[in-house]
Amino acid sequence: MLVRTSLFQFLTRGARCLLQTRATTRHVPQFLPRHISTSRPARMRLVSFRDRGSDGKPRVGVEVTAEGGVVDLAAACPALPRDMCDFLAAGQTALEGAKSALEAGQHILPRDQIHLTSPVPNPGKVICVGMNYKDHCLEQNAPIPEEPIYFSKFGNSITGPEDDIIHPENSDEVDWEVEMVVVIGKQGKDIKEEEAYNYVVGYTVADDVSARDWQMRKNGGQWLLGKTFDTFCPLGPAIVTKDEIPDPHALGLRCRVNGKTVQDSSTEQLVFKVPTLVSWISRIVTLSPGDVILTGTPPGVGVFRKPPVFLKRGDVVECEVDGIGTIRNKVV
Repeated sequence: MLVRTSLFQFLTRGARCLLQTRATTRHVPQFLPRHISTSRPARMRLVSFRDRGSDGKPRVGVEVTAEGGVVDLAAACPALPRDMCDFLAAGQTALEGAKSALEAGQHILPRDQIHLTSPVPNPGKVICVGMNYKDHCLEQNAPIPEEPIYFSKFGNSITGPEDDIIHPENSDEVDWEVEMVVVIGKQGKDIKEEEAYNYVVGYTVADDVSARDWQMRKNGGQWLLGKTFDTFCPLGPAIVTKDEIPDPHALGLRCRVNGKTVQDSSTEQLVFKVPTLVSWISRIVTLSPGDVILTGTPPGVGVFRKPPVFLKRGDVVECEVDGIGTIRNKVV
């Protein structure tokens, strides 16, 4: 009874917030960017952030433009959850409230006043897919898998789009992997492929940082330890909602190290597409709002170069997916 009452209170407050923010769009502030229309759904780039210099808990915002100011949803619509997983679990009511707050154009924080964290700071599951690019399989002279190859990272690997990657003292073979990431927005189990997009809220970018010595030669050849060192999963800069990405299988993606392009491919090279990945893993585990699925990396990783090349302290890694954004992380 208490849960139902709390949910009712949230929905009531959310609806009230939605009406209030929509009402403000009748008088559009002059500083609202001209490309934001109050007569159609606004572009949705969901972020998590904290005030620059603060160690407080991240809260949810919406980018006005890519790499631009951010609407502070805690100020614009206090009824909305501040944690991204809770926000996504609130479903369409929360998304509509965020859209209305963006359209209202108030409570916008300049970029230099905030620090972006991972858009999902605490995902319940970090699910990864190996060998999922045709051209990456060719790079290794490896057969194309007949079914998805899943592995995972622990939550301690999550870090933000501007944060440092910590080079572990006990690895000499730290490598880069640019990846498009699927973000789950709705709980589901045994999901049918044709219904998979109903459970996807949007997409973001990851660097699946990998210690190849630990991945390939230590720990009995299991991948987990080589993949899950602290800070080995930078995510961001935003969750771009799925309606802004008409085809997630037609996106260019690339990685640069110190400004030099080392990976450059397209998600059209994916062996298993988004619906298959979501459906297949949901046969094993229940997917929850905020879970992330790293969909694989294209060719160009350091370990398969001749001779192999690995990251060193001081290097800057940029991972970019068209239509989503770029993360930039320094190795320290």
